[in-house]
Amino acid sequence: MKKNWVLSQKAFDDLLDWLAPNREQAGLKYEAIRRRLITIFTGRGCCAAEDLADETMNRVANKLPEIRDKYSGESALFFYAVANNVYRESLKPHLRPPPPPNLSDTDDLEETFLCLEQCLDSLTTENRELVIEYYQEDKSAKISRRKVLAERLQIGPNALRIRAFRIRESLQKCLEKCMSERES
Repeated sequence: MKKNWVLSQKAFDDLLDWLAPNREQAGLKYEAIRRRLITIFTGRGCCAAEDLADETMNRVANKLPEIRDKYSGESALFFYAVANNVYRESLKPHLRPPPPPNLSDTDDLEETFLCLEQCLDSLTTENRELVIEYYQEDKSAKISRRKVLAERLQIGPNALRIRAFRIRESLQKCLEKCMSERES
């Protein structure tokens, strides 16, 4: 389901311009649509509702150059139509994430940590630092840390969330590959 496309700042700016002429109104509309998408996905029983909402937003932003001049009507309706496709794709069994490994044995746990360290080392310094900082802390401290991180990187919270998710996804694939190689 995931596309190999990263939401750039320009694409995000174009999306906001499409939503409303005033930047503040566009931001409010963006957040309202995103909240509605999360509500829709949650209502349909999706456990990764935020990720699916972000994927929907990315796809619309990616498609924007093609539809900007052709689409007429309420922009939110276009998001909801794309969300239906994203939802259907999420139902495909081969697209569901695999269950986490059973780490009851300390040897297995140690091997998992060795693989994780190896996978973290394979990331760029920037991505490694981002993902480590993004997943630190709990509750309100986590929220504060993520706001500071987004400001430091000069990106919005949604762009940070997407970037962290994609890094985590690549780490998961690397970890699965490493673990399967160790089992062989």
